[in-house]
Amino acid sequence: MYALVEIKGKQYKAEKGGLLRVDKIEGENGDKLEFDSVLMLSGDDVKVGTPYVDGAKVTVTLEDQIKGKKVKIFKFKKRKNYSLTQGHRQKYTTVRVDDIIEA
Repeated sequence: MYALVEIKGKQYKAEKGGLLRVDKIEGENGDKLEFDSVLMLSGDDVKVGTPYVDGAKVTVTLEDQIKGKKVKIFKFKKRKNYSLTQGHRQKYTTVRVDDIIEA
């Protein structure tokens, strides 16, 4: 059984016991969170929400706060003596899916 859940504007496929890497969520390691924005449930029968499935929830535990790989940004304008190099590392939170609750 799995669920499609919306977390901070992005959709993730959540399976019980699985790990998800989502955009940074404020909190301490071991905190329990509950998301009720479940878009679809798949099991014996498929339930599709309009837009969300009523009464369905996904409970997760915060595992870790991590940073992604560095992305280099390079800007250049010819004949203007302009070049700029920047870097960026996106922050992520790793969460473990504890349970998927059906309505």
